[in-house]
Amino acid sequence: MKLLEIVVKNGILPSLTAVERNKAIDEIMDALVEAGAVKAELRDEFVKSIIKREKRGSTGFGHGVAVPHVKHPAIDKMTVAIGISQQGVEFNSLDQQPVYSIFLLLSPEDKPEDHLDAMEVIFGNLSQETFRRFLRQATTVEEILTLLEEADAGALTR
Repeated sequence: MKLLEIVVKNGILPSLTAVERNKAIDEIMDALVEAGAVKAELRDEFVKSIIKREKRGSTGFGHGVAVPHVKHPAIDKMTVAIGISQQGVEFNSLDQQPVYSIFLLLSPEDKPEDHLDAMEVIFGNLSQETFRRFLRQATTVEEILTLLEEADAGALTR
């Protein structure tokens, strides 16, 4: 699985305005609705499910990144949105530091293996310091897409 196969181009936000976890999730979900990747009538239900998941344990795993995610029966296609924050988002991260890069993952409930594959490709890239640094420095959708393309091609230093 490649990042460019699951990331929604119009779901990339290079300048999140929210500084609080729930508002950042709202902002990213709104981008997915606007992009047509999420039905407007399901938006609130997905946000509620993601926040419920966050309350069980933060998906902010340190190093300035978070991967909020949910598996849901109304999701029929693996969908990822990306939000980049210049000021940082309070995400209750494991290292208690702000989050600057958020990958929001929506997965079909009946495809757990695809969910694991998506998590593996996302975490595999986010665990690389080079990828995190370039992602945080990106200021446009095009720069982020180029980074994802390079990551998919294995062009970044591991």
